Amino acid sequence: MGKIKKEEIWSIPNCMGYFRILLIPFFCVIYLNADSVKDYYLAAGLVLVSTITDLFDGKVARKFNMVTELGKFVDPFADKLTHGAVALCLCTRYKRMIWLVALMAIKEGFMAVMGLINLRHGKKLDGAKWYGKICTATLFVVLGVLVFMPKISGRIADVLILGEMVIMAIVLVLYAFEFRKMAK
Repeated sequence: MGKIKKEEIWSIPNCMGYFRILLIPFFCVIYLNADSVKDYYLAAGLVLVSTITDLFDGKVARKFNMVTELGKFVDPFADKLTHGAVALCLCTRYKRMIWLVALMAIKEGFMAVMGLINLRHGKKLDGAKWYGKICTATLFVVLGVLVFMPKISGRIADVLILGEMVIMAIVLVLYAFEFRKMAK
């Protein structure tokens, strides 16, 4: 990656990514200090704003020819930070969430290490695979439901968390096969 131009740094889609990152501490403070269902709804509203911004940044970048290498980094980075922060906050209410956080860390660590190894060999995964996108979408739904429905039963929360873990584990295995194919 060469020198980044100033206009790329401050492009609208990239600014949307920065905005999403800036929302994270506000979400954490509101969620972790919530005294009422209203507070949880406010925290959920921030997640919703972040999600809507995420949906639009890519569309804006493609429609107005503002796709940048920096944006290809900022967007998934903002996604991972948001998902990680929300999941960690949810650990304070749902004890099994820590298992999902651990699996998220393993999956993302694996993806990063394998991506770097392949990059050193001149190979690169061309964007997220369809199953990776499904995993991200289901993770968003699970996290969103748990944030937006603070009175959800523990059993339903456990089913959602464990279901997402199954999906994430399957996706991790599928990516492992994908990286193995790339190594040949």
